[in-house]
Amino acid sequence: MEVNLTHNFGMDLVRVTESTALTAGRWMGRGQREEADRQATKAMYHAINTLDIDGHIVIGEETRLGDDSPLSRGQRVGTGRGPQVDVVLDPVDGVNLLVNSRPDAISVAAIAPRGTMWAPYPAVYMYKIVVDRETAPHLVPECMDAPVAWTLGLIARAKRKHVRDLVVFVLERPRHQELIEEIRIAGARVLIRSDGDIAGALMAASTHIDVDVMMSIGGIAEGVIAACAIKGLRGGMLGRLAPQSEAEKAAILEAGLDPGQILSCDELVRSDEVFFAATGITDGKLLSGVHYASEHIRMESIALHSETGAVRVVQTAYLVSW
Repeated sequence: MEVNLTHNFGMDLVRVTESTALTAGRWMGRGQREEADRQATKAMYHAINTLDIDGHIVIGEETRLGDDSPLSRGQRVGTGRGPQVDVVLDPVDGVNLLVNSRPDAISVAAIAPRGTMWAPYPAVYMYKIVVDRETAPHLVPECMDAPVAWTLGLIARAKRKHVRDLVVFVLERPRHQELIEEIRIAGARVLIRSDGDIAGALMAASTHIDVDVMMSIGGIAEGVIAACAIKGLRGGMLGRLAPQSEAEKAAILEAGLDPGQILSCDELVRSDEVFFAATGITDGKLLSGVHYASEHIRMESIALHSETGAVRVVQTAYLVSW
């Protein structure tokens, strides 16, 4: 039975992502990827455990930090005194962006009632297409297998644009070379980023940012977190498992998962009681990053609640004591 989350956990999650961003921001431009990730993970672990929830991490950090990560799959988080919830977290979406001083590194967290988030263990990767609320009614399962030009034509018609005016977010990966070439041949423009799967999905789902669609193969965890945000933004999303090795494909089949199943946003997260928060770490299209001044630290966050459609942009200043 689905739990009714009557408390506004959105602002609670903002405090979690703010605390994480405060720590992560100190690692901007320092080139120390693993240490930045570990310190941000520690900060998020301590922050999430202050929330009055009985949380269960459904997809964790073990693929990056190993099974000893405090935010790995199956870990219990929160004080245990609140509702039973599924939890997905990413202390730094775009660690490479952070340590190389590039835009749109963010910290994110989301919760939904227990048992409502898709958790296809042991799968690691999925293919995702994300659009905003204007295009969402036109996003059909056929888009997952159709030629890229056909899908972009459909999106262009929905947005009343020429294909040449579309911007497509794609992760910079060798596996995407053919996809990028197809997008270019179709005539659309490509925004290529080395990291930032969740940020890319948020850009595509936001009506005020000049990104029309995200097409990429990325992590399962990032896909489920993105789905939580997209539900709040009323955007559209399609996802399907995309194993990147024979070993991953064999593990998926052994677990009884269907690699051909196409899932909508509402199937990735089967609840309307979803809370999502993100805080900027480095400046970008999506959010301002953390700024350290002599007397205060400034940051910008977003909080979403899927049931009400509330979108809160939060600007916070912490006074600094010397």
